[in-house]
Amino acid sequence: RKMKSILQQSMLLLFILGLTSTMGFSQKKVANSQHKIVIQFSSGDTLAQKGLKNNLKNLTTAWPDASIEVVCHGPGISFVRTETTKYAEDIINFKKMGIVFAACENTLKERKIEKSEILPGIQFVPNGLVEVITKQEKGWSYIKAGY
Repeated sequence: RKMKSILQQSMLLLFILGLTSTMGFSQKKVANSQHKIVIQFSSGDTLAQKGLKNNLKNLTTAWPDASIEVVCHGPGISFVRTETTKYAEDIINFKKMGIVFAACENTLKERKIEKSEILPGIQFVPNGLVEVITKQEKGWSYIKAGY
């Protein structure tokens, strides 16, 4: 009878230890995935584009599991436009890391830019500002990139 009680206590202790270690793992996973960042980019300046590239590199180094979306509109559309970007290779690499790049369809219409002129794999949103605001309303952190 005493042996049965010790066995039950041991099993309970193992169960509690297993539960707390699982909870710790879950909390770490949630902590990593809780970083959701929307970046508004509306600058055509190549130094601002280089700054954005560096910011993305630093963010992905610090938080490799963060959800990041870069919304390009206005003059910032040049960052994802095939004929004007200086960072196509970097954008492709960032996309492989899970960063989403979105081009504003209002900007494309206003500037008479065809979707085919945008780098492959870039998403399109009807309105860049609405996309940024919607993300903020869902709890995403907001960064205005550029000068």
